[in-house]
Amino acid sequence: MIFTFTLLIHLLIIFLSMTLIITIIIEKTLHEPMYIFLCNLCVNGLYGTAGLYPKLLLDFLSDSHVISYAGCLIQAYVIYTSVLCELTILTVMAYDRYVAICKPLQYHSIMTSLTISKFLLISWSLPFCESTIGMLLNIRLPLCGSQIDKLYCDNWSIVKLSCVDTTINSVYSYIVILIHLSEALFILYSYIHIIRACVKSSEEMNKFMQTCLPHLISLIGFTFSTVFDVMYSRYGSKNIPQGLRNFLAVEFLVIPPLLNPLIYGLKLSQIRRRVIRVFSRDVGYIF
Repeated sequence: MIFTFTLLIHLLIIFLSMTLIITIIIEKTLHEPMYIFLCNLCVNGLYGTAGLYPKLLLDFLSDSHVISYAGCLIQAYVIYTSVLCELTILTVMAYDRYVAICKPLQYHSIMTSLTISKFLLISWSLPFCESTIGMLLNIRLPLCGSQIDKLYCDNWSIVKLSCVDTTINSVYSYIVILIHLSEALFILYSYIHIIRACVKSSEEMNKFMQTCLPHLISLIGFTFSTVFDVMYSRYGSKNIPQGLRNFLAVEFLVIPPLLNPLIYGLKLSQIRRRVIRVFSRDVGYIF
């Protein structure tokens, strides 16, 4: 039962994300900054879930839940990178909406192809560099344990198995947290200005509801689930029932990748119309 449900969720995430990605790629009218960033957000969602679901599904079919040390490092690397990429892409999307609403006349001069390329490069390269450094710091640690009290491997779980001083790892993790906390503050700053601009006219408010609300919902869901996972991993109580602990541990790898395509696909009318057109065209070809 659990295996079937998990498999269906995984397949649904793949289907929804691929539908959005393919629609944005083949429809030239969607080759705009907001949709390009959204496409990358969905690609990252697929990347992150690829680090969780295959191993999780295998564990459901096996009585022995074992993973190699190399496999554990790779899984932690993929999940860690995906989380950081998600926040960075959401930050870039917030800036895009800020320019579109607060500086509409300058939008096309600011959000040029070169600027978009730079943002995408930073969105992917920064998290991968951070994760690579974190993995190298983990590799140097000798481990005195082998049991991880989680459904998947993550950096902090590996660090807790070490039998030597892990101050360097802790300091580095706090540096990364501060870097991405600054991104969260920037998003907050952007939305304060966006909301101020939108309350001045009903037209701007409609624009906010169409393009910014999906981003805000996605951001809030991702932030709460990620913050909870980080806090629980470090300071959580073992008195919480195992089932609840498992759900909370995977929430940020299940809810955002599942909701992002749904929220944006249903709320953004341009994407909704293009998806219907693509499917109608495919059905026409079949018949």
